[in-house]
Amino acid sequence: MSDVGLVRNGAVLIQNGRILRAGAADRVSRSPEARGARRVDARRRVVLPGFVDSHTHALFAASRVDEYVTRLSGATYSQIAKSGGGIQASARRVRGANEAALVSRLQSSVRLFLEHGTTTAEVKSGYGLDVPQELKLLRVIARVAARGEMDLVPTLLAHDVPARFRRRRAAFLRLWESRFIPEIARTHLAECFDVFCDRGYFSVAETRRLLTAAARAGLLLKLHAEQLGRSGAALLAARMGALSVDHLDHLAERDARRLRAMGTIATLLPGSVLHLGTGPYPPARRLIGAGVPVAVATNFNPGSSPTPNMQMILALACSQMRMTPAEAIVAATINGAYAVGRGVRVGSLEPGKQADLVIMDVDDYREIPYFFGMNHCMMTIKNGRVAYDKEGRGASG
Repeated sequence: MSDVGLVRNGAVLIQNGRILRAGAADRVSRSPEARGARRVDARRRVVLPGFVDSHTHALFAASRVDEYVTRLSGATYSQIAKSGGGIQASARRVRGANEAALVSRLQSSVRLFLEHGTTTAEVKSGYGLDVPQELKLLRVIARVAARGEMDLVPTLLAHDVPARFRRRRAAFLRLWESRFIPEIARTHLAECFDVFCDRGYFSVAETRRLLTAAARAGLLLKLHAEQLGRSGAALLAARMGALSVDHLDHLAERDARRLRAMGTIATLLPGSVLHLGTGPYPPARRLIGAGVPVAVATNFNPGSSPTPNMQMILALACSQMRMTPAEAIVAATINGAYAVGRGVRVGSLEPGKQADLVIMDVDDYREIPYFFGMNHCMMTIKNGRVAYDKEGRGASG
């Protein structure tokens, strides 16, 4: 993770939305395919792969700014949830929103992602809770993804138990196991499946049942684990072949050593710790030292991490989790791509991959996290087309 493959005075040649060549500028420019190519001048700037934000709840109906203010007065995340806030509050707002309004909301988030250099993002359902509302959210993700502005990886999330099933949890689990998860897999509305496994939400035993059903249906597995406390869920998911286990704020040292052998990526979400004002930050150094591949993501959501800016997450990864700038960039690109099953398509500047790249207005890649809280992105190229240009020159091939 400490090697970004830095090329000074480099170039990338793009053809038909794919990277044809990447490397030293003099060698790339001499290739026959480069004749007559449109040139984008990135001198004195940094070109890197588009960020892959591998954990987001970017589809929501409204902010929860009132809870933010309540937390500032001393209320905890758990207290707010028990009083009807949190996930349940977002679910109520989703029920009151039609698909057109949710499409518009997610489309606005897509523009924010692109403006900050993210070209692929995982988007979870989870604010529907009931089957009809979860289906609504997954349809919205599909509609926005079909526009092709950026890649959205749809994930079905078991986030919480809806109120009408509170006294019938077993019935809720049977419904998802036997009908809902298989139906979603058949319709291809989701590629991944995730569970919020933590105290007050889904137990380890319940999580095992749901993950087993999802794996049987052919969905890729992810998991919210060890955020509010240690449960052992991270190791459970890794043993089941999960792509990633996410959060890991309370991961035990022995768990980090065990994760290495299982090939699962540890996805760390420092934005939540910052916004909630709680500790500890995820143990990035312990994981990297144990040889576990680490990804970082925004966890963009209205309750605990309302930011789509991966550059800010890089700054937190470095300043609060003691990652180096190189490790943070690897975590936000190629490792993030593998955390959503897209590693062979995106996440690095290699021939054959999608031409997803960003131009940052800095002299040195290490300045991206160093100058924190700023948007350094000058241009975002998605599938070989300009998707965002800070100088307003518009999209082109």
